[in-house]
Amino acid sequence: MLTRLHYFNCVVETGSISAASRVFDVQPSSISRQLAALEKELGIRLLNRTTRNIGLTEAGSTYYEYSQRIIAELDEANRVVNDLQKEPQGTLKLSMTVGFGESCILPLIPKFKKKYPKIKVQLELSERVIDLVEDNVDIAIRSGRLPDSNLIARKLLDNDFILCASPEYITEHGTPSSPDTLTKFDCITYGYSGWRDWFLMEDKPIKLTIVDHLTVNSVNGQKQLLLNHAGFALMPRWAINNELKNNKLVHILPEFVLSPYDSISSTYALYLKRDLISPKISVFLDFIKKNLSL
Repeated sequence: MLTRLHYFNCVVETGSISAASRVFDVQPSSISRQLAALEKELGIRLLNRTTRNIGLTEAGSTYYEYSQRIIAELDEANRVVNDLQKEPQGTLKLSMTVGFGESCILPLIPKFKKKYPKIKVQLELSERVIDLVEDNVDIAIRSGRLPDSNLIARKLLDNDFILCASPEYITEHGTPSSPDTLTKFDCITYGYSGWRDWFLMEDKPIKLTIVDHLTVNSVNGQKQLLLNHAGFALMPRWAINNELKNNKLVHILPEFVLSPYDSISSTYALYLKRDLISPKISVFLDFIKKNLSL
């Protein structure tokens, strides 16, 4: 249909089928067949043909007005899409967990916006599992085990869980001599079922016995409890890296590898499988991977 519209417009504008055939470098008979098929499909004559010239019927004149607009809109759409491919722009919709978003991604957004001012960023911080298609999300950032799906996962960093507490809590209560002695201390656990248990990561993961005196369903909630001397918590390094550096929190039992589930996990950027990845998605993934540092 688009080919027929191009032929129709050109015939009207050049005044003849032979002139249009030279524009498109096709046989005049090919254009004649396409115009005849267009008129047959519409059920009305668009062109009055004589041996000397071609003129528009009343229906043809009306149809030409619309056809011009359609082709102009198509040309504009092609131009816009080509521009998008040349320079990253448009709206980039991101979804991520509250803890990782606030700790790692939000501090980088101003720098990203400065580098790519034509990209409008929409951020959703949520613990809910989103559907990238249904929720119209470009990139979802998630930690832990990845479900089988038709998404592409780009690893951003290892979670690297740290058993920690505040110096004040340690001064008052002491420290465990081994993971087995954690039952003697206040432990703060994450409310999400997938992160609630603690494991000692050896050849075969060993589930630790702990007394979870406090449970909270956010990473930042755990951190606030830690900073207010509520006990020990198993935290991803990315959530408490600054607090470790400025000695507001202390790494406990660093010789042991601990995890809130029975496997080592990472944080990933998830996006849809596509033959052509939008530049706005590509540059964000590259930027985050380059600038995330612990």
